[in-house]
Amino acid sequence: MNIKDLEYFHQLVLEKNFSKVATYFNVSQPTITLAIKRLEEEFQTPLFERDRSHKKLHVTLAGQQLDQHVSLILNELTLAKKEVLRTKEEKLLFGLPPIIGNYFFPTIVTHLISSGLIAQFHTTEAGSDALLKLLLDGSIDFCLLGSLEPLTQRALNAETFASTEFKIIVSKKHPLAQKKAIHFAELKNEQFIVHNEGFIHDKALRLLARHNHFTPDIIYQTNYVHVLKSMVQSNTGIACLSEIALSPNDDLAVLDLLDEDRPKFLLSIVMRSNQVLTPTKEKLLQILRESVYQNK
Repeated sequence: MNIKDLEYFHQLVLEKNFSKVATYFNVSQPTITLAIKRLEEEFQTPLFERDRSHKKLHVTLAGQQLDQHVSLILNELTLAKKEVLRTKEEKLLFGLPPIIGNYFFPTIVTHLISSGLIAQFHTTEAGSDALLKLLLDGSIDFCLLGSLEPLTQRALNAETFASTEFKIIVSKKHPLAQKKAIHFAELKNEQFIVHNEGFIHDKALRLLARHNHFTPDIIYQTNYVHVLKSMVQSNTGIACLSEIALSPNDDLAVLDLLDEDRPKFLLSIVMRSNQVLTPTKEKLLQILRESVYQNK
């Protein structure tokens, strides 16, 4: 068994067409056919069924099961190549959601400068969902992530360092501004400004709405918290934000949520569980811990 055979097999599961797979890898069609034959001999079972009358290729149950493992194997190999090459470069590839970054990044940068690591530090800003995918595929090595539940995947090492509440923000001109707290069900007829999909705040809003059996009326979505706050301040709509996204200087009314089942915004330092830390990465991890606990 060789890696190329597994790559051909996985692509054939996706394409279900020998000629397309051959074109994809720039090899002859018999090369793909022989690779599948070798795997079927290795596992002593058919991996594909050929429906010649309809010119279709079907993946057998055995083939589907094998592909579950092959997908993991190929992903691990890709990840291994990235990580091995990175040990030579000593780059510190870091993921940061914008809201969490606004709160913690200034302290992190101060520590990086004083430790002499700032030149090796490269950041990627995105929502927590997108950063989690980048972490798992090896494109970044560390993240500060937000989540609604503890991150318990076997592939991750997640250290939760804080838990904060979600608040409802409204314009001081809004009728709700006179309240100090509210049940989310009372917001059924309100218009919401939210973060784009992939951000935890968007998930929290939709979860609260689902718990209260209504679909929120979302009139605008944005990646930028300052745009969201500005629109709320102008009384265009209301929003749901975590405490760390709010500042005493915001000219907004902030309401507590009274729902007993309201979600919490969990903050974690996250890395891959099988990642071997170089001395430089160990230093970064130490800096992250010092920074986030200092800012709590």
